[in-house]
Amino acid sequence: MFTGSVHPGRASRLRFRVLGPLTVEADGRPLPLGPHKQRLVLAVLLCRAGSAVAADLLAEALWDRRPPRTARKNIQVYVSALRKLLNAADRDAPGGAERIVHDRGGYVLRADPAELDSLRFDELVRAGRRAALASASADAALMLREALDLWRGPLLSDLAATGVIGDEAERMTLRYLTAWEDWAEAQLAAGDAGPVGETVDALVAEHPFRERLRAAQLTALYRTGRQTEAFAAYEEFRQLMARDLGLRPSGALAARYQSLLVGEDHAGPAPTGAGRAGRRGPEGHHLLPRETANFTGRAGLLDDLSGLLGRPDGPGRLVVLTGPAGIGKSALAVHLAHGLGERFPEGRFLVRLRANDGTPRPAADVIAELARAAGLPDTGREPESWTHWRRWVADRRPLLVLDDAPDEACVRALLPGTDRSSVLVTARTRLAGLEEADHRVDVPPLTLREGVELLVRFAGPERLAADRTAERIATATGLLPLALRVAGTKLAVLRHLPSERYAARLADPRTALDELSVGDTAVRPRLADWWDGLPGPVRDMVRQLASLPSPVFTPADARSVLGVDGARLYRTLEHMVEAGAIGVPDDEVLAHGGPGERSAQSNHGDQGERYEPYELPRLLRLFVREQAPGPSLSNSRSSRGYLPADPR
Repeated sequence: MFTGSVHPGRASRLRFRVLGPLTVEADGRPLPLGPHKQRLVLAVLLCRAGSAVAADLLAEALWDRRPPRTARKNIQVYVSALRKLLNAADRDAPGGAERIVHDRGGYVLRADPAELDSLRFDELVRAGRRAALASASADAALMLREALDLWRGPLLSDLAATGVIGDEAERMTLRYLTAWEDWAEAQLAAGDAGPVGETVDALVAEHPFRERLRAAQLTALYRTGRQTEAFAAYEEFRQLMARDLGLRPSGALAARYQSLLVGEDHAGPAPTGAGRAGRRGPEGHHLLPRETANFTGRAGLLDDLSGLLGRPDGPGRLVVLTGPAGIGKSALAVHLAHGLGERFPEGRFLVRLRANDGTPRPAADVIAELARAAGLPDTGREPESWTHWRRWVADRRPLLVLDDAPDEACVRALLPGTDRSSVLVTARTRLAGLEEADHRVDVPPLTLREGVELLVRFAGPERLAADRTAERIATATGLLPLALRVAGTKLAVLRHLPSERYAARLADPRTALDELSVGDTAVRPRLADWWDGLPGPVRDMVRQLASLPSPVFTPADARSVLGVDGARLYRTLEHMVEAGAIGVPDDEVLAHGGPGERSAQSNHGDQGERYEPYELPRLLRLFVREQAPGPSLSNSRSSRGYLPADPR
């Protein structure tokens, strides 16, 4: 039986609703939110509640990339009016604090799940999915139903004409559909098909190619005595797929239809989660490691990736996840693969493309591993294993995860050769030459809220509360999941160590990496692996950038240490981004920076130069500073050879 709980948060007079038209109520009475652009400002802040929203993003939402010269002043006026309105309406709330603050380089609207319906929706969906994984189907259905009942229509339906709001609305709609499918499967697993049968037809009509919806429709109709309609619904879907896409329904849905056709209704939701790792189930073959303990956050990214990879209405996709060491690419891929079990019942496979020492694995070893996982004969000869694997894949729709790809060639050698399979690649570099990629996703650090949540999960709430000290520790780790897990475990093991003292140690650049080690797990070896994988000339340039006073730097800062300028400077920085040596920070990184270190936000370079920040993440930068100095960039032949040619 599921024993978790969802805490509604502190009492408040205010209620914010964005799942439908934008409304704000105080004690049940709607507040006047002002003119259209002021409402847009509030809408964007609510979409990113708890995170800093830069003025540039607000300007884009208000004026669609054509802001007037007075844009910042106008935004300040709108924010000031909203602040006064919300503070006045919430003045008697217990523990009341200013609702909108300017912090970390942007405006932050404070709200918790009890006050903002979208946050409550996400909280309930996460709890429902945990209950489903614990086989508590009835509890899962109740929580997921409560989440769905918050939905009053598309996100911010009265404002969704603008680009920023429209993009947010599209992502939220995908999350809603996925949650509805989760609810339907939990409801069916709990043995109550009636509510699903009463509501599924309308969603199927609106989203006819979503196969999970079709599977729920088929099962609900059959179990409510409407067998003829169930069979007709499958035939309608089969014809639609053939006519519009030239495809057939997946093997899983076809098998479900056949079982109902012969009166064998024994299909429930396919088992997911760690218990399925590395085993062959009744539907197919699987080669997945166990999930990372206490996987946290990434809800929006997981929904986006699920939509890209788990679509039954089109060909397979090739998606590339990139990011620096410790960012959690592999954990994200594993978690996603476990969650997509029902969409890839014929097989989910994860293979690492590097050996333990960081060198590329021979293709023959990888192919043999895949062949064994698929139940194919191990011939001991690469060409035959590859032929067997290609034939096996050609008739199926598996998910293939290629983890820690060293380069494009390693990926191309393993592509299935059919557009039915979906492939998810993780890599430290951008794999810019992989033209076959349909989508590339840069995995960002966790948000501060997610980082604190992960830290507290490992340390224990009785050891570390989600307070300012937890925020200091999370920020000092650069919000990297690996570093957060190490820090949380260390606090859990060393019960005598005050959390404030540990936060101070992590904030000190001289001791931070030493503190991120516990037992046989440490951050420094992972950073060393990243460092060893960089080309020598790139390492020389990274050393120079590490000498800057801040992890976040402008092109003008880079010019001062690299000794190149103009178009050549930008091409050099872009080559380093492609190599995975530096990154482009998002709003969360710019908001927090590193403890005790200067922010680059105030450094706009030379007069008239556009502000384009880059980043050498804090922990990577500290590691680079530890390394013995290499040859000077100005005297290094290899470094000069790496720099793009000066067109002059």
